[in-house]
Amino acid sequence: MREQTLERKLRRAQLWKRIKNDRLLYLMLIPILAWYLIFCYLPMGGITLAFRNYRYDTGLWHSPWVGFDHFKTMFGDAEFWQAFKNTIVFSLGKLAFHFPVPIIVAILLNEIRHPRVKRFFQTVFTFPHFISWVVLSGILINMFASNGIVNQLLGTLGLEQVAPLMSLSSFRPFIWVSNIWKEFGWDSIIYMAALTGIDPQLYEAAGIDGANRLQKMLHITWPGIRSTVCIMLILQVGGIMSGASFDQVFNLYSAPVYPVADTIDTFVYRKSFMLGTNFGYTTAVGLLKSVIGVGMIWGANKITTKMGEDGLF
Repeated sequence: MREQTLERKLRRAQLWKRIKNDRLLYLMLIPILAWYLIFCYLPMGGITLAFRNYRYDTGLWHSPWVGFDHFKTMFGDAEFWQAFKNTIVFSLGKLAFHFPVPIIVAILLNEIRHPRVKRFFQTVFTFPHFISWVVLSGILINMFASNGIVNQLLGTLGLEQVAPLMSLSSFRPFIWVSNIWKEFGWDSIIYMAALTGIDPQLYEAAGIDGANRLQKMLHITWPGIRSTVCIMLILQVGGIMSGASFDQVFNLYSAPVYPVADTIDTFVYRKSFMLGTNFGYTTAVGLLKSVIGVGMIWGANKITTKMGEDGLF
């Protein structure tokens, strides 16, 4: 017993010694920890609003409890279910169409041997990411609106005009395509970083054995980035309840396309700040979204680890 006590004291002394030696590194952590505490953990107290009937005169902590009434209202709200459906459709489309593109682009860029050509394409592909959706949406609206540049040009040529931002059938594909164009270059960076970790000698050995470029890609490049792809897939599945980017949809959609464009995020925004609905109801919607997201991450991680790949936890 005395030996165990002495051992614990020794470990504690060693721990404090390491902390003292690395005190500057720990001091650098304080602003980050403070940011997370103030902006991520303290606001979690607002989750209780999902179970309260918010009143402006009494504030958050003194508003009356209503239990699960907001959730009952939510499950009977046709607008919520429409937004839920749209969110899932946007997310599945993003998963099917957008997710593979950065992987393919990273592999193709890795095959370019001339450094300047490679940097040129990386710059061109990455540049759209730095244009905010507010600015880019203004450009897209001016181009593809009913009286936009594209329709004026089509009218001049005597061709049929298009209005994807006002069409129920083409709004979703327009969102997917514009998101791919803006983000695929930026998203490919992480795969490019994973590719740099592959030993070049593997390619040389495969070349000596007679492997062509396609065989090298299939048997060296792909296995080298597969674990990274799995982790990114888990994160993508975890964000399935976010649908398309809020900034993108909010700046591009309008009343005529609400039936196919309204996602949970835009639904919460409209109900909270435009229609003046009880904040407790919209908090309940956001809470449900977060719970489903956590469940999706856990499920995707479980499936990934079952398949023998490294997961997040």
